[in-house]
Amino acid sequence: MKVLITGATGLIGKELTNLLLQNGVSVHYLSTSKSKLVDERNYKGFYWNPYKGEIDKNAFEDVDVIYHLAGASVSERWTKSYKEEIINSRVLSTRLLFQTLQKNYNQIQQIISASAVGIYPSSYDKVYKEDEEGVDESFLGDVVLKWEEEVDQFKRLSIRVSKIRTGIVLAKEGGALQKMVTPIKYGLGAAFGNGKQYQSWIHNHDLASLYYFIMLHRLEGVYNAVSPYPVSNEGLTKAIVKTLDVPYFMPNIPGFILKLMLGEMHQILLSSQNVSARKILEKGFQFKFASLEKALQNLLKK
Repeated sequence: MKVLITGATGLIGKELTNLLLQNGVSVHYLSTSKSKLVDERNYKGFYWNPYKGEIDKNAFEDVDVIYHLAGASVSERWTKSYKEEIINSRVLSTRLLFQTLQKNYNQIQQIISASAVGIYPSSYDKVYKEDEEGVDESFLGDVVLKWEEEVDQFKRLSIRVSKIRTGIVLAKEGGALQKMVTPIKYGLGAAFGNGKQYQSWIHNHDLASLYYFIMLHRLEGVYNAVSPYPVSNEGLTKAIVKTLDVPYFMPNIPGFILKLMLGEMHQILLSSQNVSARKILEKGFQFKFASLEKALQNLLKK
């Protein structure tokens, strides 16, 4: 079997690529950086530039499944120009893939696309399943909605569409966890706002495994990629403090301070989404790191 990955050199892409190669799956990947292109027996890179509509069509040769993970990080300050980049990096890249397949012979059977739990309206009370129709009235909610609508276009080509709504990804190399760990190590860790907002999270290993599981079982539709056990922001902060065995005495950081520091992007830190993993569990998927304690032990202990 051969797959094509966008975003293969990112945090999630690297983990997924390693898992696929270990299981005998050949990997093609698209990169906007020509310096990152390699040509090995089971791992080969191809150039593309979604902003200019450029793509090497050889990337699709003998490919059965596309993993679409490309997209600019939402964890940077949301200036007007960067907000455009967040949307365009997802919409234009997805559109270029679709248009290329529409115009050229291919054997693609399935596209498995990243998405985000940020589409769900912020709530302290509701538990979100995949059939939720409401969309968060925020920039991030709008981004995910536009993103998913583009991915749905592939159904017109009789390609199975899978959308993986992902929570906070905890990883050893970079990402949200490392940004939280840095101040905590110096005794400056603090919860955000009232600290009660739900944070649905997933270990990077489990996320890669879930992507692989979706492909193996040919699952289509929307799936939440989160641990079965979400925590509050304060709970997550205290769990990291406990794992690192450092002091915790700082007061919570008020929302207005976060807004002054981060601008509109501070909404991510205060938004609350209690997201259910039941659908993927009922399909037989098993989490290796379902509990936060076990995940943090794995990621933070040497």
